[in-house]
Amino acid sequence: MIALSLAEIADITGGRPHDIPDPSVRITGPVVIDSRQVEAGSLFAAFAGERVDGHEFAEGAVAAGAAAVLATRPVGVPAIVVDDVEKALGALARAVVHRLGTDVVALTGSAGKTSTKDLIAQVLQAHAPTVWTPGSLNNEIGLPLTALRATEETRHLVLEMGARGIGHIAYLTGLTPPRIGVVLNVGTAHIGEFGGREQIAVAKGELVEALPAAADGGIAVLNADDPLVRAMSARTKARTLLFGEADDADVRAADVRMTPAGQPSFTLHTPTGCGEVTLRLYGEHHVSNALAAAAVAHALGMSAQETATALSGAGTLSRWRMEVTERADGVTVVNDAYNANPESMRAALRALAAMGGAARANGGRTWAVLGPMAELGDASLAEHDAVGRLAVRLNVSKLVAVGGIEASWLQLGAYNEGSWGEESVLVSDAQAAVDLLRSELRPGDVVLVKASRSIGLERVAEALLAGEGEVAGR
Repeated sequence: MIALSLAEIADITGGRPHDIPDPSVRITGPVVIDSRQVEAGSLFAAFAGERVDGHEFAEGAVAAGAAAVLATRPVGVPAIVVDDVEKALGALARAVVHRLGTDVVALTGSAGKTSTKDLIAQVLQAHAPTVWTPGSLNNEIGLPLTALRATEETRHLVLEMGARGIGHIAYLTGLTPPRIGVVLNVGTAHIGEFGGREQIAVAKGELVEALPAAADGGIAVLNADDPLVRAMSARTKARTLLFGEADDADVRAADVRMTPAGQPSFTLHTPTGCGEVTLRLYGEHHVSNALAAAAVAHALGMSAQETATALSGAGTLSRWRMEVTERADGVTVVNDAYNANPESMRAALRALAAMGGAARANGGRTWAVLGPMAELGDASLAEHDAVGRLAVRLNVSKLVAVGGIEASWLQLGAYNEGSWGEESVLVSDAQAAVDLLRSELRPGDVVLVKASRSIGLERVAEALLAGEGEVAGR
């Protein structure tokens, strides 16, 4: 963070200095909410959660080097006492971003946010110093923490914005007003909470509504292939830049093909030129993500060739997103277990099918180890059934459905699509899945592991890679 004095922070947050002998002391380290992450000169923000109250760790944070604590009550060490730590953190982020004048790129969408954010970050980093959201810290706390990592050298700030209801993205854009806004897609993630795709579109479109007018540099980067996203051009005064495979897209892909390993290649077309891209990522769905990144790069002045080179060198930055690891015995484990919704589940299955060509050539099989998709509301049965059917249509060798009622719907879909023999199986939990896989995997097999984050199915992938007999973490 830029070096602000404790007096300045108190003024920005409306806080009251408490036990601070010298208000001119500056914060020279990161702002953190975990006392174990404190560095010299940090500001420790003490949140009172359901299980842990950060105020109880204030003394330890200062002993570890924190210059002060942002708290809602006196804590016996230098502190700035505020009414609401979350709102104070947001006010601090807003002030820092305003002082820096950094180009803020914000993105949202129902699927692919984190992977696309990672691509944008790596492409822009090749152009100028860039700070971006780590992992999926895209909420009211994670977004300010990311923004506060920016310094005077930061040219680009790339922020992922999530939403679980109307008004969430509007609030986040108020903290860190973006100049460039990217909307990837409108799918069915959290549809049970929103009530329908149209309501999801209303929430995602809050991003483009927050952009400055075209005359002031505002740019809305929209997916030309998603009708609900394309229609958002009517909700913004910013200039619209379309990406996708549609013929009228400003940034588009042509001659899309897959490598034998399942990695997409294509010719990138931008208004300023073309370039050849071969992604290091797995699955054709990453073509759209790459085009979104290329559109942002174009908006910020990068050439088509510079962008193509950066895209071809970009990898996976965030854990459990199509992490591909080959074991010594030739079994490939694809850990995509961070989260799941119908769109990302279908994309992962298609990626597995693409990787299956090379697997079958080596005598291997494809395994889809799938768990429940959460927050689908009344659509849950139909969506799980459809995923089970898709696994059969894509000729996945083995479907392992893990869990309770939703997993049974996955298997039912596979059964109804024609998987009547040993091609699909229902198991009770992650350990049962590991036991099955350990007994049946053979060299050349490819195993995809995917489910909603709350299920913790990443333990299956971790156990397979650790070579342990029980699920990691048990």
